[in-house]
Amino acid sequence: MSLPPSVILFDLDDTLFAHRNAVSRGIVAHIENIGGFEGVHQPDAVSLWHALEEQHYHSYLEGTLDFEGQRRARARDFAAAHGVHLEDDASGLWFDDYFEHYIAAWTLHEDALPCLDALEAALPGVRFGIITNGDPAFQRRKLDRVGLTARMDLEEHPERLIASGALGFAKPDPRIFAAACAAFDAEPGQTVYVGDRLRTDAIGAAAAGLTGVWLNRAGEVTPEPSDAAEAAALGVLEIAGLDELVGALVPR
Repeated sequence: MSLPPSVILFDLDDTLFAHRNAVSRGIVAHIENIGGFEGVHQPDAVSLWHALEEQHYHSYLEGTLDFEGQRRARARDFAAAHGVHLEDDASGLWFDDYFEHYIAAWTLHEDALPCLDALEAALPGVRFGIITNGDPAFQRRKLDRVGLTARMDLEEHPERLIASGALGFAKPDPRIFAAACAAFDAEPGQTVYVGDRLRTDAIGAAAAGLTGVWLNRAGEVTPEPSDAAEAAALGVLEIAGLDELVGALVPR
């Protein structure tokens, strides 16, 4: 990227929006408030809930479950692991109750808004957008709740929220990155994409011609050697926090 970027796109969950934290707090509050889960070891319960989300949400992205179906599957499997049987309708109600606790815990990562401010100061005229693997209405609800709809001008420019659920294909499919560039009328070479998943986000974006940035918070993830080699070959940038993004993109 020889010129400064004109468009910077972000993943939503666990990049700007503190999704895993909200999930953890939500499931703990939920099992504390319903019967049948007394004495459950909370750290194990949180780990299982995250694993089930990963499993069944990918089934939704692959088209083998619809959005409501993956929610019910998560509830049903979590309950079964603790000796509680849920029928289909009951699993939906169970998830709905959990979901209220999850919503109550919604927040941005602390470095999200300062990052946007710093980018605008360093790159006058830069535009922001979101690429997310998810249901567009649900992701928009999050953006509204945490103030990103207004902060990123998504009310005036709703096309800048690019959601797999509206397109029929998901990251790392290069078509979703191409759709994002088209929404901004921007060349891939002048567009940056930042996300917390190396292959899905950063490698996917870089393979589509964008500058891919991997947000590896606090260096917590050690990539597979093959992924690390591919990322290096594609010029993927790695940052440990969003406070490092300006320095990675703007030469001093």
